[in-house]
Amino acid sequence: MPRIMSVSDSILVEATPSAAYAQVSDPTSMGRWSPENRGARVLGDRRSTYVGMVFEGRNKRGPFRWTTRCTVTAADPGQRFAFRVHAIGAKRPRLPGAIALWEYRFDAVDGFTRVTETWTDNRRAWPDFLADAFDRVATRGHTFAEFQRGNIRTTLERLKAALEHDGDAAGRGGETALHD
Repeated sequence: MPRIMSVSDSILVEATPSAAYAQVSDPTSMGRWSPENRGARVLGDRRSTYVGMVFEGRNKRGPFRWTTRCTVTAADPGQRFAFRVHAIGAKRPRLPGAIALWEYRFDAVDGFTRVTETWTDNRRAWPDFLADAFDRVATRGHTFAEFQRGNIRTTLERLKAALEHDGDAAGRGGETALHD
């Protein structure tokens, strides 16, 4: 069976699209919601998120830790944030290669925002049998598509809780800038 190359899920949050975008588009904050990401370090000048911005994400799954290098590919405030993961390594992302694409969309829906998170497997050069074997070792028996489906659901639920709990600060129009 060919591997599933992309998975996506959505959640409605009581927040404006711009407030949800402001939180998600700060890579240093992703560790607040993601079950694997432990935050990030933006390389170069710190300012609002922009296309071409590069960051290194710190990740953990069980006893395994790794760092990825990512480049922002879409930064449309209140609409879309996306990045590609293109290098990986234990402490430093030294091994280059197409790994994954992540995208977040923000759509106004009857006073709420639908946040849609999508993961796309960018390891297109890998044969399916090799990707499947690697995935099952790395995820303890799952394909990455199955595994990421659960991660996306957890991330969206945690994001919803944070946006709705923070109320006036993040959920109802207040925007948070990137921190130095």
